Amino acid sequence: MSAVRLLCSLVRPGQRTLLSSWIAGDRPLRCASNTVADGEIYLAESCVRRLQEVTSGPEFLRLQVDSGGCSGFQYKFTLDTNMTEEDRAFGVDGAHVVVDLDSLQLVKGSTIEFCEELIRSSFQLTQNPQAEHGCSCGSSFSIKL
Repeated sequence: MSAVRLLCSLVRPGQRTLLSSWIAGDRPLRCASNTVADGEIYLAESCVRRLQEVTSGPEFLRLQVDSGGCSGFQYKFTLDTNMTEEDRAFGVDGAHVVVDLDSLQLVKGSTIEFCEELIRSSFQLTQNPQAEHGCSCGSSFSIKL
């Protein structure tokens, strides 16, 4: 799989923007612009490190938003190797994340972190500007209307 690099220059302190888009088959998936409002996602260093440890070859982290959870919508993270035309792909330093276009509208401007706690370790979406509030476990949210 070949890679196409596009710079999306907005970076938060202590976090990394998903800088590159890459190609699934012959279809390039590009970052639309360099503004958060147009679909930027951020990766915390903890997320980049963990993805580098657990993925290999064409594997990537898929982020989906499904209905459910105690606040109306819930985040779902899975490792995947298959992409569709509805996916937007981003990557930095070999760590790749794919988000379908519908989910991207609900998470643009967010940060993905890898959190390690006594009872679990997981990828978590934080600082979601599209969310009005979330539940205490951090896996569900309600959208701003």
